[in-house]
Amino acid sequence: MSTILDYLGSDHRVCDNLFAASEEAVSKRNWEGASKLFGQFHHAMERHFAMEEQVLFPSFEAKTGNSLGPTRIMRAEHEQMRLLMQEMESAVSSHDGSIFLGMSETLNMLMQQHNLKEENMLYPMSDRALATERETLLRDMDTIDK
Repeated sequence: MSTILDYLGSDHRVCDNLFAASEEAVSKRNWEGASKLFGQFHHAMERHFAMEEQVLFPSFEAKTGNSLGPTRIMRAEHEQMRLLMQEMESAVSSHDGSIFLGMSETLNMLMQQHNLKEENMLYPMSDRALATERETLLRDMDTIDK
C-alpha cells in the first residue's frame, strides 16, 4: 500500500522533471519544444493541485476540523504558483526567454519550499490522520484528469 507522502511526493518529481525540461528548451530557444513541455508541466501542476484541493485537503480538514492551518497556506501558495505559470506561459508564447527564465527562478524557489512543507509536514500528518481512508483517497486522486 502506498502512502500519501509516496504518491504525492512522486508526483512532485514528475512536475519537477517537466519543469526542468521546459526551462532547458527555453534556454536553448527551442520555442516549439518549450511550448509543448511547459504545457505538459502546467497541466501536471494543475492536476497535482486538483488532487490536493479536491481530494486531500477537504478530507484532511474534515478529519482534523482545521481549515485554517496548513491546507490554507498550501492553497494560497498554489494561487501564487498559478499566477506565475500564467505569466510564464505568456512569455513562452511571445518567445521571451529572459522573462520566462527570470520567473522560472521564482517559481522554482516557491515550488521547492512548498514541496518541502508538504513532504515534511502535511503529507505525513495526512498519512496519520487519514490512515483508514488512505486507499480510497489515493484511488480518488488517481482519477483526477491525467
